[in-house]
Amino acid sequence: MRLSLLDRSRTRAGEPDAAALTGTVERAVSAERLGYERFWVAEHHGVPGIAGAAPAVLLAAVAGRTTGIRLGSAGVMLPHHQPLVVAEQFATLTAFAPGRVDLGLGRSPGFTPPVRRALRETERDFAADLAEVRAYLTGTAEITLHPRAAGDVRLVVLATGRGLEVAAELGLPVVVGGPLLGVGGDPGPGREALARYRRTYRPSAQAPGPEVAISLDMLVADTAAEAADLLLPEAWAMAQARTTGVFPPLEPVAAVRAAPMSGVQRRHGERTAAAAVAGTAGQVAARLAELAERTGATELVAAGSTFDRAALAASDEALARLLGAVPAHPPIG
Repeated sequence: MRLSLLDRSRTRAGEPDAAALTGTVERAVSAERLGYERFWVAEHHGVPGIAGAAPAVLLAAVAGRTTGIRLGSAGVMLPHHQPLVVAEQFATLTAFAPGRVDLGLGRSPGFTPPVRRALRETERDFAADLAEVRAYLTGTAEITLHPRAAGDVRLVVLATGRGLEVAAELGLPVVVGGPLLGVGGDPGPGREALARYRRTYRPSAQAPGPEVAISLDMLVADTAAEAADLLLPEAWAMAQARTTGVFPPLEPVAAVRAAPMSGVQRRHGERTAAAAVAGTAGQVAARLAELAERTGATELVAAGSTFDRAALAASDEALARLLGAVPAHPPIG
């Protein structure tokens, strides 16, 4: 299974937002050294806990510090942008990282109503917008894209139910996560949704056959208890987001343990932890084997985060060791 990292530029209590962005670049440099195939960044707006708002800009910074690792957005949210502008940004990025740019596209709305208003969100046809981006990048649109891309920009769909249908119609690879992967061994709706994606897939020039990558929070530590501690900051942030509407910066484990939690918050935190894969190398390997068999995934996108940057770096290294040396592979699709 190919191995990738997703870094959302999580902010941390007591640090400026800029530290989250420079931390993302340093993590990408480390990921390349460890043999990860791909490094993904995300797009969020107006979220105190996430500094990653401009994927193309952040990936340009990563491109300047790396030489071989593939760079991807996971993803650019098309409801926030005009397709031509997205295509121009990622074609520009190829000038600094030719042949190693992946454009993941999604359709999630802004986090809150004020953010959605600020983004001028309207009802859009996701499939039409996605096809338009592809037409610009492949030179089949009525407008010739400038700058022209230096090498192919591979398109990937960040997919839920409808996203899987669109990806199948357009012949594009998918990244799936969250409810589609199930919790605690329960496959949820994912098995049938992925089967339908494969069954209805229409081959394309980019991807003659369906391709599935799975994304989930994943942390590896020497003991199960240590891994559970690493999960606490993210689980607590999610619990606060679900109950207050504000997704906050990560806090140290000790601060999380000392924080007063309502019963509802505790349950939200437990659900976040249950959906993650965290434990010793052996425990994580077993869970990965089950997920690979159930989903048929060919790529793992590890999206874990924690307050302690050194512990996160150790987890990244342990995961790379767990899956062995990762040779160069062709991009998704």
